Amino acid sequence: MDATPELMGISAFGRRVGLAPSALRFYDDCRVLLPAHVDPATGYRYYAESQRARATLLRGLREAGLPLPDVATVLDGPPGLARQVLERHRRAVRESGRAADAAVRAVLDTLPAGPARTEVTLGGAELASAVRQVAPAAGRDPAHPVLGCVLVEFDEDEVRFVATDRYRLSLRVLRPAAVTGPPGRVLVEVPVLVGLGGWAARAAEVTLVAGPPGTPLTLRHPGGAREVPVTGGTYPAYRDMLGALEAVPVPTRRVVVDRTALLAALAACGESPVAVLELGPDRLRVTATGPDGVRGESGTELPALCGEAAPVRVGFDPAVLAGALEAGVGPDVLLEIPAAPRPALVRSADQGSFTTLVMPVALPDAGA
Repeated sequence: MDATPELMGISAFGRRVGLAPSALRFYDDCRVLLPAHVDPATGYRYYAESQRARATLLRGLREAGLPLPDVATVLDGPPGLARQVLERHRRAVRESGRAADAAVRAVLDTLPAGPARTEVTLGGAELASAVRQVAPAAGRDPAHPVLGCVLVEFDEDEVRFVATDRYRLSLRVLRPAAVTGPPGRVLVEVPVLVGLGGWAARAAEVTLVAGPPGTPLTLRHPGGAREVPVTGGTYPAYRDMLGALEAVPVPTRRVVVDRTALLAALAACGESPVAVLELGPDRLRVTATGPDGVRGESGTELPALCGEAAPVRVGFDPAVLAGALEAGVGPDVLLEIPAAPRPALVRSADQGSFTTLVMPVALPDAGA
């Protein structure tokens, strides 16, 4: 189906309401802003002019930092409850704003000024954020040194940062401001790249200059340059793995939950080897297993956007799942839990360019 005057493609609608296509896809997945029509053959999403007001309000609420469960209440709940939610959020913003302002002023006093230029032009803070997000997923087994590296791929459209330890995989995609030269890829050891994160974050932009294979990667700015040694080896074909997951789709349950609250619930599991996540209608319960492997009776119940589908239970290593959550940004996280024994997908709300795959673990209950 082609777009008509009544229906707009996702890019056209996104420009009209000030939302990126990735954000519109995310809000579709979260069921807070559904397309007016989805082409069954191509999967293309189309939107109607009548959805403009809802999309604009959604954007404003998210710019104000409102968590998605509260956004859903404001969009679809009774006006009285919506007002309570907004007043509560405004008080919280005021309280945290004073402390944040003091902290930012202190940090700004320590940062050197200076723009940067590049053949692959990236924001310094974006680069540092990408490294911080994917590095925890890198391997630490000396027998597999290539997994102790971050793969950095670049072409004219995007720069990809990839790390995996075979149990989880993190991928962050950045859109460069400008690129000159051919596409390429380099492997950089995690400690080296992490060490550059703070340096990169201090610059508005950084310059990545990649030479012939085997030559160091150069990061530079007007005040100087740093050479980054690269590592040889063959990195796992992560694109093939992601393609295989997309080629054989399985039913998936999506849940949106407060990221900090879920981290706290996982921390409450202590040294438990398995955290059991139970998805019900608009709720998520996190329960730890005991030393004997038996699931505890108590747990932490969190408000969430889960829909009305049948309940689902899945187990995770709490430390591994917590690591994926800590690498995210924003107040919310989207979990995509497959019905089959396949990796779960963890996405930062409003930042669909950061994705982590986390392997589930066996549930402790007999016969589960």
